[in-house]
Amino acid sequence: MKKIKTSAYMPTEIEVENIAKNSVKITAYPFEAGFAITLAHPLRRLLYSATVGYAPIAIKIEGVSHEFDSIRGMLEDVALFIINLKNIRFKISNEAKRVEASYTFNGPKEIYGRDLASDEVEIVNPDAYLATINEDAELTFSVIVERGIGYVPSETLRNGIEEGYIALDAFFTPVKKAIYDIENVLVEDNPNFEKVIFTVETDGQISPVEAFKNSLEAMYEQMSVFNKVLDINVDIKEEDSTFSEEASKLFQGIEELGLSARSFNCLDRADIKIVGELVLMSEAEIKEIKNLGKKSLEEIKNVMEEIGFPLGEERSAQLIDSVKKRIEEMNSN
Repeated sequence: MKKIKTSAYMPTEIEVENIAKNSVKITAYPFEAGFAITLAHPLRRLLYSATVGYAPIAIKIEGVSHEFDSIRGMLEDVALFIINLKNIRFKISNEAKRVEASYTFNGPKEIYGRDLASDEVEIVNPDAYLATINEDAELTFSVIVERGIGYVPSETLRNGIEEGYIALDAFFTPVKKAIYDIENVLVEDNPNFEKVIFTVETDGQISPVEAFKNSLEAMYEQMSVFNKVLDINVDIKEEDSTFSEEASKLFQGIEELGLSARSFNCLDRADIKIVGELVLMSEAEIKEIKNLGKKSLEEIKNVMEEIGFPLGEERSAQLIDSVKKRIEEMNSN
């Protein structure tokens, strides 16, 4: 007989293997059949979209007004210069979200990523090529580097930068590769359990393990919204319980109120049969009941207050609808 489970098998094994610079293999197992891909697919998406990285978001070049311009004495035009700049991976040295780094270079010189390192920013690919200027050229520019996630187009950034800067498409994600494989693994003679194997590679702004942690934290944060379901359920139960108690009183016959014969007879002759009907009436409306004197009115007011339904108080829509529905049912019988 197949063993009947009451909960999914909890994976217990995790392995982390460095396979190259800025590249790791992360293996976890054993998962119930179908569980590995259920977790692996969103984690892969989050590795690309939720891992924090750094990117140049704007540049200001002395003597340049737009990205299709050219610079005297520089081999590259501005458009190619910007493409090369985007390929240089910056990292802000402190905890700041945004920094502005300024540079001046005199030719003749080939400029590489390493030449942009400063107290404000580190360069994680120092050998990346930027530009070549000749002996008569001077290149002066400022770059705004910001911390962020995912991809942000220049159109979105344009309104948030200072005049004179050219907005750049920002590729923040430091994750170069995030893939996973699912393999079967044997557990207690059952070959249908699964192993998930992640291969994660970054550009060096952060380590692949840090990137994986980022994606896990993002998943936990996104899923935490469902914690409110527990609170909602509790609230609903408490509200339903309270309403149930109220309804039991509302649908009682008026004879259950223990009124004097005179007061009861006045209500009975007015065809008031249940407590809920009194709840829907104002004090002025009850006062208009034929032959109901001041003493009887005071008695009814006191009794209604004792059972938790003082006359004249505002009632919930749920309560009112429920009472009206009961009255309609009574009148149709």
